[in-house]
Amino acid sequence: MSSLTNAPSSLTSKVRTFNSESGVAAACFLKGTAVLVGELGAALMVTGDEAKAVALHDGAVLAAQGDGKRLVSGSDDGRVVELLADGTVKELAAHKGRWIDRVALGPDGSVAYSAGKTAHFKPVKGEARSLEVASSVGGLAFAPKGTRIAVAHYGGVSFWFPNATDAKPDLFGWKGSHLGVAVSPDGRFMVTTMQEAALHGWRISDGGHMRMTGYPTRVKSFEFTADGKWLATSGSSEVVMWPFAAKDGPMGKQPSMLAPSPDARVSVVATHPKDPVLVAGYDNGMVMMVRITDAAEILLRSPDGSAVTAAGWRSDGGAVVFGTASGSAGLLEF
Repeated sequence: MSSLTNAPSSLTSKVRTFNSESGVAAACFLKGTAVLVGELGAALMVTGDEAKAVALHDGAVLAAQGDGKRLVSGSDDGRVVELLADGTVKELAAHKGRWIDRVALGPDGSVAYSAGKTAHFKPVKGEARSLEVASSVGGLAFAPKGTRIAVAHYGGVSFWFPNATDAKPDLFGWKGSHLGVAVSPDGRFMVTTMQEAALHGWRISDGGHMRMTGYPTRVKSFEFTADGKWLATSGSSEVVMWPFAAKDGPMGKQPSMLAPSPDARVSVVATHPKDPVLVAGYDNGMVMMVRITDAAEILLRSPDGSAVTAAGWRSDGGAVVFGTASGSAGLLEF
């Protein structure tokens, strides 16, 4: 990322600031538009010098994810809603009286979401399908090709082929409550965050286990780098980076540590879509941009006491947006 080569140690003066009406639940880009999803159901869309609010839900936003072309959100109003870059809002599904608390986006335009113990799959064309698991769904993630969905729950992950009507999902088991789930970009590994302060992973080819522990608090944010060589995680006073380049992933290896803070913990990580760079947000409001190869740091936001709750990159890597629990937000274009 050339902008880091001779960059100053701080770019705070280059960050445009604005405010959401409520705490920020998700941050992403839709084409060139920065989007901050507020916890109370509205999205703030920022293009150039203009910012406009768009209503998404009549309740609290429980989950939201964007892929550069669309943002899909779920709420305690029972609705699954899609937002496009032009501000168009479309209802994808409605389950009256249910809470839509997890969403995931497939590479072909399909959507997965959950309500309680049921994971739902909505393809671009064809029949919607669902899978009921033993406990509330803790997390959802599509495999890179989009043909399988990882459904995290108590006791492990059900790896589901939603288009294979008679095929039972493969269970990757491990005791405990599994929450967020991610599949590596090369499709070799699957990792979950746990209710305890740990991660658990599997090698998908043979179910080999990977245990990642040592965190002082529960990991709430984690993301693979674009090349799949690292898994960046929150949950500590620094970004904990687990190596995944080898066939056994992080087993037998120590993690690398980036951007340590003496008085705060990392609350959000967002990896660059192309380069070995990430943004880390902290529970004191600080935001750092870090180059993985040499640990070079650039300050994007000074601490102010309001925890960073979301961050996201534009698909070309040329801009980053972030937001906090108080609703304050920042946008940096390179």
